[in-house]
Amino acid sequence: MSADVRPITATEHPVWTQTLNRGFLRADPVTPGDVALRAAAGELGRVQGAFDSETGGCVGTFRSFTQELTVPGGATVTASAVTNVSVLPTHRRQGLLTRMMAAEFAAAAARGDVLSTLIAAEYPIYGRYGYGPAVYVAEWEIDVPRTGLDAGRPAPAGGGRIDLVDVAEVRRIGPALHERIRATRHGVTGRTARWWRLATGEEEFSFRPYKPQLYAVYRTAAGEVAGLVAYRSDDHWTDAKVPLNTLHVKELLAATPEAERALWHFLCSIDWALRIRTGLRATDDLAPGLLPDPRAAAILTHADFLWVRVLDVVRALGARTYEVPGVLVLEVTDPAGLSGGRFRLDAGTGRCAATGDPADLRIDVAALGSLYLGDGSAVRLGALGQITEERPGALALADAVFRTARKPWSPDVF
Repeated sequence: MSADVRPITATEHPVWTQTLNRGFLRADPVTPGDVALRAAAGELGRVQGAFDSETGGCVGTFRSFTQELTVPGGATVTASAVTNVSVLPTHRRQGLLTRMMAAEFAAAAARGDVLSTLIAAEYPIYGRYGYGPAVYVAEWEIDVPRTGLDAGRPAPAGGGRIDLVDVAEVRRIGPALHERIRATRHGVTGRTARWWRLATGEEEFSFRPYKPQLYAVYRTAAGEVAGLVAYRSDDHWTDAKVPLNTLHVKELLAATPEAERALWHFLCSIDWALRIRTGLRATDDLAPGLLPDPRAAAILTHADFLWVRVLDVVRALGARTYEVPGVLVLEVTDPAGLSGGRFRLDAGTGRCAATGDPADLRIDVAALGSLYLGDGSAVRLGALGQITEERPGALALADAVFRTARKPWSPDVF
């Protein structure tokens, strides 16, 4: 079989959307509302389709959009976020994803994007395109009776307070709170107005209906919004009318440790809630540690989440800050020919430039993506054969330089 890979036309959105549904094993029919939401999602020129040369049918989908990603130190870089990737099972192993990815990389280079990002549905696929897992997430289930928290439910420390709010208030205060957090927490990505409409049910896809949620806001003693949690509960009771409900946290945003502690304590104090599922959190989240008995929080998930592909080494490494000073010369290998070369990084000044100096480390571009946001271990990647040490001590220095005091966190699926 052969296929044509190209940007779709406006009239091809319905068939493209149906192919996307089938690729993700959804049998839902495509509604006009679904098509309208897809059409409004981004630039038409960044929506690719693969079309069977004989039948003309759409057999593959691919889309990217502009994303702002916070890096260590608080700066943001422009990334091309890849999403909606699918190839129908009838047309797999024919190189269609490789062709769509090549077109995306060429367009990203022309736009001047620093990185490419994605969330991988399947682990083995994207490493061969130069992506490395850069942010990991964890989910815990908290056994509330075991926590050991004060059953008296003390008020938040420092004179703050928690209030339940409606979804209209969330739409009003949520974006500013998120932007405040994004300015300081590396790994967090920007949110558009459309993101908030979908997250709060103002818009919805037919196959992913909005589930009403409860919302609580933490305000400081001065009345400043510093935290927000969205949660819902199942409805599980024994025959003896004993509540066995589980709270499912959809989102918990906190601009300060005080707000974060107060919101988790609030959730653990809700009557009828026996368990709490935390949702996807940073792997060093405060939730387990703030409990008098941290074993009350059992880990359910620990998995890769945000993957990073470095497109411009000089701009990427020059954008972030580093934990300790030091100079490293990196020989970056890139099979795609996009980002390879030898680069001198001065972590003390944050400057990065091409160089002819001898390499301290030889590193694949995917491994560089894994290190970029501060979660990966250079020493571990060296042991795995993904980094080669050319100068003794360079791996240990790279570990100290790239790691960050707190783990990166990326709360949003895209």
